[in-house]
Amino acid sequence: MTARFHLQPLLDLAQTRTDDAARRLGELVAAERDVEQKLQMLEDYRHEYNERFVQAARDGLSPDAWRNYSAFIGRLDDAIAAQRKVVEQSRHQTSQGQQGWLQQRNKLKAFDTLAQRHQAGIARTEARQEQKMTDEHAARRGLNDNDQHDE
Repeated sequence: MTARFHLQPLLDLAQTRTDDAARRLGELVAAERDVEQKLQMLEDYRHEYNERFVQAARDGLSPDAWRNYSAFIGRLDDAIAAQRKVVEQSRHQTSQGQQGWLQQRNKLKAFDTLAQRHQAGIARTEARQEQKMTDEHAARRGLNDNDQHDE
C-alpha cells in the first residue's frame, strides 16, 4: 500500500505556476524581440532617409524642402528615442519575468525533492517489509527442514 504524498496539491500548484511563468516569459521574450525589431526598422529608415536628404542637399534644395527634410528627421529621431525607452522597459519586464520563472522553478524543485524523498522512504519501507517476509519464510523453511532431518 503506497502512502499518499501529503504535499501533492502544493506540488501540483507549483507545477502549474511554473508552467504559467514559463508561458509568460515566452510572451515577454517575443514582445521584446518585436519592439527591438521595430527600433531597428526605425533606425534603418532614419539612416536611409538621411542619405536621401544628403543626396538631395548635394543636388540643391529649396529652403522649404530643407525644413521638411529636417523636420521629418527630427520626428524620426523622436520616434527612435521613444522606441528605445519601450525596448528598455521590455527588457526590464523580461528580466523580471525570468526572475519570476526562476523563483517558481526553484519552488517546484523543492516540492519535487520532497516528493522524491517521500517515494524513496516508501520504497525503503516496502523493501524492509519484503526482506522481513523473506527472512521469516526462510526461517520457517529452515525449521521445517531441521524437523524433517531430526526424524
